[in-house]
Amino acid sequence: MTIKDIARLAGCGVATVSRVLNYHPDVSEETRQRVLAVVEEQGFQPNTNAKHLKQQAGTGVSVLVKGNQNMLFADLVERAQALLRDRGWDAAVYYLDEEDNEVSFARRLCLERKPLGLLFLGGNLEFFQAGFGSIPIPAVLLTSSAQGLDFPNLSSLTTDDEQAAARIIDYLVSRGHRRVGVVGGSPSGSQVSRLRLQGCQAGLARHGLPFDLHRQYEPCRYSMTDAYTAAGRLLDREPDLTAIFALSDLIALGVIRALADRGKSVPGDVSVAGCDGIALSRYCVPRLTTIQQDTARLARQGVDLLLASLPEKAPAVHQLVPFRLVEGESVADLKR
Repeated sequence: MTIKDIARLAGCGVATVSRVLNYHPDVSEETRQRVLAVVEEQGFQPNTNAKHLKQQAGTGVSVLVKGNQNMLFADLVERAQALLRDRGWDAAVYYLDEEDNEVSFARRLCLERKPLGLLFLGGNLEFFQAGFGSIPIPAVLLTSSAQGLDFPNLSSLTTDDEQAAARIIDYLVSRGHRRVGVVGGSPSGSQVSRLRLQGCQAGLARHGLPFDLHRQYEPCRYSMTDAYTAAGRLLDREPDLTAIFALSDLIALGVIRALADRGKSVPGDVSVAGCDGIALSRYCVPRLTTIQQDTARLARQGVDLLLASLPEKAPAVHQLVPFRLVEGESVADLKR
């Protein structure tokens, strides 16, 4: 079985197959999945040339980024790459769709590229539970907790997402809001989304406020485009909401645009809060009220944990990184 055979069976060119096998981003998701399905079905193992092996030997760390529109991860990638480079390590970065199986991808990397360590930015714990046991090298998961999985070679660092969301709800209630909607994420596929939604529910319940999950919550991917559409669906169902909590800042930007296109001002008509504290939240109009994650600390400690585990086989560590509420201009006191 050759690369030409894979191209023929997948119905595409040899160059396209090569780009897929070499993890280039300039391939459509549909084509990439079709090629990978043929590779899996045929048990194809691409040859790794000696030059590449020499380049990777002793210095290779692979960074797997879940989602290609996550600006929080963009900040983390930049910081992690700089830290690794300063310590003499090469870092190969791979971007995956937020619905992809990052653990299956990592297993293929271990077979084909043989990295010495893995840094995951985001992840679905169900994928880790099902498949991480076959990964033999040290790894660190950032922005989700792997503590309950008990893999000796998997550490994790994350913000307390449930408490962060509850803190936003406390803030909205303190400003007089009682009808709060939530936009973003998929609780069934994301630990972060699930915990943030649970924090919303717990915060509202603590204040004695009702929350109808089927009416006041609208899931969506972590993108401005999907958030814009999801906000429209939510507002069609619940036109009397006074505040919306978006499960990320990027989602909040889509929500703000959706409100503007419906003739509603933020925060005059509807207040909006986000989560993550990306740089863009400080420059949008209005400035966004949000939970800020400490990306500098996440990246630094994540790299420290990974590099410490490479020569010494250090035990897995699971830690929480503090967050802080940043007040912007997107939340107003309720005057009705």
